[in-house]
Amino acid sequence: MHVTGIIFANDGVLRNLTEKRTMASMPFGGRYRQVDFALSNLSCAGIHRIGIVTRHSYQSLMNHVGSGEEWGLEMEEGGLEYLTPYSSSKTSDYRGKLESLSAAMSFLKFGPEDEYIIMIDSAILSNIDLTKVLASHIDSGKDITVVTKKGIANGNKIIDLALKLDSNGDILDMTVDYAAAEDYEASMDIFVLNKKWLIQQVNEHIAHNLYHMDRDLVLGMWQKGAATVNAYSFDGLAMFNESVEEYFTNSLSLINKEVRQALFGGSHPVYTKVRDRVPTYYGEDCRIENCSVADGCMLEGNAKNSILFRNVTICPDAQVENCVVMNDTVIGEGSLLQYVILDKDVVVRPGAKLIGTANNPVIVQRGDVV
Repeated sequence: MHVTGIIFANDGVLRNLTEKRTMASMPFGGRYRQVDFALSNLSCAGIHRIGIVTRHSYQSLMNHVGSGEEWGLEMEEGGLEYLTPYSSSKTSDYRGKLESLSAAMSFLKFGPEDEYIIMIDSAILSNIDLTKVLASHIDSGKDITVVTKKGIANGNKIIDLALKLDSNGDILDMTVDYAAAEDYEASMDIFVLNKKWLIQQVNEHIAHNLYHMDRDLVLGMWQKGAATVNAYSFDGLAMFNESVEEYFTNSLSLINKEVRQALFGGSHPVYTKVRDRVPTYYGEDCRIENCSVADGCMLEGNAKNSILFRNVTICPDAQVENCVVMNDTVIGEGSLLQYVILDKDVVVRPGAKLIGTANNPVIVQRGDVV
């Protein structure tokens, strides 16, 4: 059976954290990028031909993923390809996933017609066995399979695509870009389709000026009875990092052992680019409590309930609490940080105070000095 994976790298915005990087290259969990989860899900399902659709700001993504060696994608039977049809455009020019697929048609058409396509987004993180999703799609005999998750829709959060299912798992209703009620399941932006059928539908929709995957292809064709849709309800952990608040909350939740186990100890390992560093140094007077600490750090101050990425320096008498601190950041002596996201290469001056809240963390952009 032939299966190709497609990852969408730019869908989603985390304010100024994604100004100069894709959502896929957003750092997460101390040593990972968000694309690592999509790549690992696909690779561990035996899918070794993967295209990454990226529109702009993709240099850090390419630096991280490279040829895909860490995910076994440099092998001759598959491989990794960057699909950059919007390299010179801005986000405002982007009209939807169907337009991206149309621009990448040569990649789609490669291989046998009976091949399956699995599309996956970079804003929703999970450790999911895609072989089970594919088997569900084939067994259903339907045109589209949507992976869904219970417990995300709450009547307040805007859900890109929400499905209401009956007791047999059949679809009763769908909504797009709507604060669906609790009895709806949220799409995880993972879709399975037959390649020949997908190519035909992309061409048809683009010809009719329709570009939106959720609204035009899934919901639109289902409402008209022109396509059948299968829902695969995922019972594992899914982290929706679709806002800064969600990213911040999900990052800090990794301090919980059960959450870490659910995300990293699921059906398969989560791979990332190997970067060897010296072990972290813990100073004689430092106090590190309930933190996730990567290698290469120099810790002489205090940290509590925080995620510390590689090569973080916390100087003496500094206080860091409920923070996400990315690579190569230096936190000066005597400074106080609470509910803060520090991007890479930030310098916090001695004695500085940065205090946010759980719902509105302070963000310091990459390379800034505060």
